[in-house]
Amino acid sequence: MKRIFSGIQPSGNLHLGNYLGAIRNWISLQHEYESFFCIVDLHAITVPQEPEILAKKIRDLARLYVAIGIDPKVSTIFVQSDVAAHTELAWILNCITRMSELERMTQYKDKAKKQRENVGVGLFDYPALMAADILLYQTDLVPVGHDQKQHLELTRDLAIRFNRDYGEIFRVPEPFIPKLGARIMSLQDPLKKMSKSDEEASGSINLFDSPEDISKKFRRAVTDSGTEIRFDDARPAITNLLMIYQLLTDKQTEEIEEHFIGKGYAHLKSELAEVTIEFLKPIQDRLRAIGDDELDRILTDGCTRAESIAAGTLSSVRERMGLKGVRRARH
Repeated sequence: MKRIFSGIQPSGNLHLGNYLGAIRNWISLQHEYESFFCIVDLHAITVPQEPEILAKKIRDLARLYVAIGIDPKVSTIFVQSDVAAHTELAWILNCITRMSELERMTQYKDKAKKQRENVGVGLFDYPALMAADILLYQTDLVPVGHDQKQHLELTRDLAIRFNRDYGEIFRVPEPFIPKLGARIMSLQDPLKKMSKSDEEASGSINLFDSPEDISKKFRRAVTDSGTEIRFDDARPAITNLLMIYQLLTDKQTEEIEEHFIGKGYAHLKSELAEVTIEFLKPIQDRLRAIGDDELDRILTDGCTRAESIAAGTLSSVRERMGLKGVRRARH
C-alpha cells in the first residue's frame, strides 16, 4: 500500500476547522493507505510552552485522534519526539537546505513579524523538520492545508536534491488538498482562517466545547449584509457557515439553499449549532471513555511501528552520506 503521513501540533485547542480541513480526510484515507498520524510536539516547542501543559496536551491530542475516528488497529498513531530519527534526519536535511529557501517561507515571515527579536532558530528551521517527518516514512501522499503547501513544496525539493546528489532514497510526496473544507474561516472574521492561536475565542468551535458554548459562539458569528441564505463568494461570512453545515450534513449545495429559503440568519445559526452539537457528542463521549492504560498501549505500539520504518530510512541515508560510524566503518 502507498503511505500517507500527517500531524498536528499539541498546542492550542483543536477546533472544527482542524477536523473539517484535515482529520475528516484522515478517517477516510486510512482505509486506502498505510497511514501514519503524528502528534508533532517538536514543532510545538518552536515557540515557548509550559512543560506540564504541553505534556498534558500531547496526551489529550492522541486521545482525540482515537475518539474522532483514527483506528489504531489500522493507522499508526505516535508522538514525534518518541522517534529520535526525526531530529537526526532534520539535521542532515539542514545541511542540504539553503538559507534563501527558508527565508522565503511565508509562515516564518508572518510569525517572525509578531515575535521580532525573540524569534527562535527552531521557527526558522521548522520546514526542515517537517520535511524529515514526511520523508522518514517514504510518504506518497500528505494531507495538508493551503498554509502548509509551501512547506511541502520544499520537502519535495529536498527529496529530489538528496536523490540527485546521493542516490535514490526518498519517495517524492504529493499533496492532498481537499476541494471542500480546506479553509474553514473564523466565525468572527470570515477573511481569516479558523485558528488554534486565535486571540478571539469566539472565532473557533473547539472540539471540547460544551453545547452551551457552541450555541453561544454561533449566535455571535458575524454575518454579511442582506437576508438571503446561499453560497456566494461575495458574502464570505454566510458562505463559511453554510460550508460548515454542508460538511457536517453531507447535503448538496442546492438542497441546502432550498432548505433555507425564506429563513433568517438566526434560524441558520440555531440549526447549525444543533447539527454541530449532535456531531460532537459521540466524539466527546468516546474521548472520556479512553483510559490512560489504553492510550499508553496505543502510543507504545505506534512508536514501535514508526521506529521500525524510520530506522530503515535513516540507516540508508547515513550510509549514502558516508555516516557509517566507527562500529560499522569496516563493513
